[in-house]
Amino acid sequence: MPVVLYVLFFVSILPVLLAGVGNFFRARQFGAFDNHHPRLQQAQLEGTGARVQAAQANAWEALMVFGSSCFIAYASGVPLESLSLVALVFLLCRILHAIFYIADLAMLRSLIFGVATLCCFYIVYLAATLS
Repeated sequence: MPVVLYVLFFVSILPVLLAGVGNFFRARQFGAFDNHHPRLQQAQLEGTGARVQAAQANAWEALMVFGSSCFIAYASGVPLESLSLVALVFLLCRILHAIFYIADLAMLRSLIFGVATLCCFYIVYLAATLS
């Protein structure tokens, strides 16, 4: 199976993993989970917990862009094996993005976000030049 598909799978579970980290901070800040109003409780998180929630939301958004980029490449006939390096760079960027977000390293977070975005643009560029 091409590396890009493994990356797509991992990128799709990254928000779920971040939700688990967010649960730790919810329990720490509130002492319990409010399963009747979880979104309201998440919205009241402060500090690191709030940044984890923001990183999770951003991970969902990045999944949509990366997933659609991969689909465009596949539909255009780009050999998926040729996307291995750019997919791994994207994955590394997304992991670092979450770490930088949680650690409140805003400048590094923004820089790595830009690199990840360029990876998606590059995948679409490959598809466009193949057609």
